[in-house]
Amino acid sequence: MKIVHILLNIVVIYIFYWTGVKLQQILNLFIPGSVIGMIFCFLFLHFNIIKPSWVEAGARLLISYMPLLFIPVTAGIINYLGFFAGKGMVLIAIIVISTVLVMISSGHIVQYIMHRKETNND
Repeated sequence: MKIVHILLNIVVIYIFYWTGVKLQQILNLFIPGSVIGMIFCFLFLHFNIIKPSWVEAGARLLISYMPLLFIPVTAGIINYLGFFAGKGMVLIAIIVISTVLVMISSGHIVQYIMHRKETNND
């Protein structure tokens, strides 16, 4: 029964993805369809149109396997080593700066959400 529940969660997530892709194709938008679908999913969750329990188990399963999806990308970089040659320090700087920016912005967002929850509970 748990497997069916997880599969239904993944179907709900896929519907958001598919809707975003189709909308991107129909309107010829520059934003990837997967991002549009993710925005729709966020909005539906935010406005309580769907419950988090409808996607939570499926999302946890997909996230647990996410590192496997990066293996082909990493292996594919080997085919383009010439493209990256001579740009090592620039790439390292970009990686460090972007990582620091993500960490800072994520920290601020989490603090804001936690503070908002605390004020709503009081």
